[in-house]
Amino acid sequence: MLHRSARKLLARTHVLQCTFWSHEPLLNPVDSSAAAARVVSTLTSKTLDRDHSSNSDNVGYHWPITPRKGTSWRQQSYSTGFQKVGALQQGMAEMVSHVIPMPSDIRYADLIVKRSDHLQAKPSLDPLGLKFGALYTDHMLQVSWKEGSGWTAPSIDPVAPMTLHPCAQVLHYGSCCFEGMKAYKDKDQHLRLFRPDMNMDRLSRSAACLTLPEFDKVELLECIKELVRVERDWVPAKEGFSLYIRPTIIGTHPFLGLSPTREAMLFVVLSPVGPYFPGGLNPIKLFVETEVVRAYPGGVGDKKVGGNYAPTMLPQLRSTQRGCSQALYVLQDGHPGGGIVGESGAMNIFFLFQQEGTMELVTPPLNGLILPGVTRDTILTIARDFGNMKVSERQLRFGEIEDAAKTGRLLEVFGTGTACAVQPVTGLLKNDNTEITIPFDSEAAAHWLAKLPGMALAQPGTDEPFSLCGRLTRILLDYQYGKVESPWSVPIDP
Repeated sequence: MLHRSARKLLARTHVLQCTFWSHEPLLNPVDSSAAAARVVSTLTSKTLDRDHSSNSDNVGYHWPITPRKGTSWRQQSYSTGFQKVGALQQGMAEMVSHVIPMPSDIRYADLIVKRSDHLQAKPSLDPLGLKFGALYTDHMLQVSWKEGSGWTAPSIDPVAPMTLHPCAQVLHYGSCCFEGMKAYKDKDQHLRLFRPDMNMDRLSRSAACLTLPEFDKVELLECIKELVRVERDWVPAKEGFSLYIRPTIIGTHPFLGLSPTREAMLFVVLSPVGPYFPGGLNPIKLFVETEVVRAYPGGVGDKKVGGNYAPTMLPQLRSTQRGCSQALYVLQDGHPGGGIVGESGAMNIFFLFQQEGTMELVTPPLNGLILPGVTRDTILTIARDFGNMKVSERQLRFGEIEDAAKTGRLLEVFGTGTACAVQPVTGLLKNDNTEITIPFDSEAAAHWLAKLPGMALAQPGTDEPFSLCGRLTRILLDYQYGKVESPWSVPIDP
């Protein structure tokens, strides 16, 4: 029984990141295979977080992550595979002859910050000059993973090129997933994220489908928050502008065989952005793509993996050549009612129909073909709270859209996404060059956009113009920039 108790107690321990401050390299790092028999009795990690004092051996633990400048001390880290424990737990370790070292996870307490000595000038807030994804901040977050040993200590470093072996799996098999999220600056200059927990959940699901490593979602998010705080001067203080956050995980194992990932890297870069479509709520046209499939049943259309996006570049090019901003993917399956409506490039898509006695807002369901967008979920929740329309997630065939347009029942179409927020659509161009025209009242949309914070949530007056797109945009912006308090808007200032 005591033998089993020893194993149970050891199973609760975690990897300890031991941090030494010295002028000389660490000559004899701890051998993790014998760590249980040689661990040094010290405080537990929770106690260490409260007390940052050093011991007589000049060994420090969980030091604050403020960078140290003007000092010659060198920080060196290694993982023992065990949390350093007291005499009782050490004695139990000696009773267990074969204990497998536990792999480490990402820990915010281990975050190391190294600030750049060469900072760039901040850009002007010009929606035409500040192109999406074209400019990057001074720092990035990075952390590596290896099978068996787990994650290294995360670090914030100056942005610099990365070195990859030419046989790294990501270069041959596309083992890559990523996220798109934004940081906002409110009227009091406080930093905010919008529903970041959903991004962490989606990144975890995307990684799992590519056999990329698991990670502690809460700890990673805390590291991302710190990166944004380091780069707070890059966060634009103007509505419509934000700091785009791109967490990415790639498989780095140098192996040409097709196998699960054994080495990986997680990194986060930041980019100040204006509106994805510089025209703001000016509507766009979409090309109806029926020859190329973005996602197929049984695939990974509901994951944010690189392989879902690279094949869409050619259809995107063809769309722009025909005067359209993006493609609307319609999966042809031989049905007489037309193909199955999917996504539109970088956006989820919504259609507002006039049905018998009511309006219905429809978006394709999360059936494995559709990315579960954060903005998509937000728009669905807000629209359902209105209470004056039916809100549906259901399969939509293109024939239904054509019929509704012919009979005047297609009221609005818009896309949603982290990058574009809410984007109205006024035209669907088919391959035979015929176009479905969709109504959009720009004056009505401007009326709703001009509302004071929180006012768009109230029921519209009988004399107010109708614009679902404009009303939803105003409410979404109020939440994102903290103008209306919501649990969705997460302040991150210390």
